Amino acid sequence: MSWKNIIGQQQQICVLQKALETGRFAHAYLFTGPDGSGKESVAFEIASILNCRNAPTSYKTGSCESCPDCLQIQSFMHPNVEYIFPVESALLDPGDTTKKENKRFTEAKERYDVLLEQKKQNPYFAPAMERSMGILTEQIITLQHKAIFMPNKGNQKIFIISQAERLHPSAANKLLKLLEEPPPHVIFILVSSRPEALLPTIRSRCQAIRFSRVTTHELLLWLKENRPEIVDPELSFIVSFSRGNLRLAWELINNRDSDCDPSETATIMLRNQALDYLRKVLSPNRFHEAISSCEQNAKNLTRSNLTLFLAALLLFFQDANHRKINKNFQELNNPDITDAIDRFIKNFPNPDFFQISTITEEAIRAIERNANPLLVMSSFTADIKTLLHKEL
Repeated sequence: MSWKNIIGQQQQICVLQKALETGRFAHAYLFTGPDGSGKESVAFEIASILNCRNAPTSYKTGSCESCPDCLQIQSFMHPNVEYIFPVESALLDPGDTTKKENKRFTEAKERYDVLLEQKKQNPYFAPAMERSMGILTEQIITLQHKAIFMPNKGNQKIFIISQAERLHPSAANKLLKLLEEPPPHVIFILVSSRPEALLPTIRSRCQAIRFSRVTTHELLLWLKENRPEIVDPELSFIVSFSRGNLRLAWELINNRDSDCDPSETATIMLRNQALDYLRKVLSPNRFHEAISSCEQNAKNLTRSNLTLFLAALLLFFQDANHRKINKNFQELNNPDITDAIDRFIKNFPNPDFFQISTITEEAIRAIERNANPLLVMSSFTADIKTLLHKEL
């Protein structure tokens, strides 16, 4: 993606553009900031600029996005760009000479390819294999070997290390040696949401650039300019739901059906499905239906959609809290269902919104950490019913 497709981060982009223009680009950077803030997208844009065949005279424009080199980078196939993230050791065993017939390797490779495909579809997605022990020593050894050779074409090799805080200790030490004596033709970009977990000696050898969470205003402006087909209520829901996390926003954008009425898109339908589940939880005679709905959602929804499902409830509770404090509050996450929000407040006038939000966010984090969906949803259903029915 060119600079125009980067959402927010204008100050950070200006710093990098100036370094490129003046020839003072550092040999190693550490991009830090919240998940989904666009750190890796900027790293790949730098890789594209430095290898683009149609490189503009000014670095302020960015890559062309259409030349063979840019397309290869977008497909993770460019010989000058290495993308490293936590993988399973089954992919890296140098002693296995029959990898193609090794079941563990084949299955791991399939999982790896699925993650790469997700990354292609969502530039804000940070891939990591579930059975990985982190970024392994063998991965850094491979980088050491590749760093020896000059780039085949272009001026620089770019090594992008995603989730650098997950470097295995021995891998971190080997990377440190590379950073201490960096080859002049290699640029290292380490990306991390937890830089404090990195070795201090690694941090000290990188120029740190701190990325901030994208504001709702920045995301709203970008969507209006680049995706004018997305309108309310879907537009407001995407902006509110993502809360500055571009990975979530991109998932909602990619999963939408462009042929649907805005009130019937997959995003809004999932929101409505979540609210229907909540109605069953709150109705004294329908709790058995809520349990059944809980089981079906846990079984049929992907982890991504299950987090969206829970987050939709979180946004609804936020709206209810705002309207409870100020009955004329208008900047709602769900402006199209104001009547339902007001009915909820009338029927449940004194809920503990802090505790409700806490257990909802805990359920979202549990799903994201690969907890059992059925156990998470069952516990959440019981907890939310208890919290809300205390106020009846």
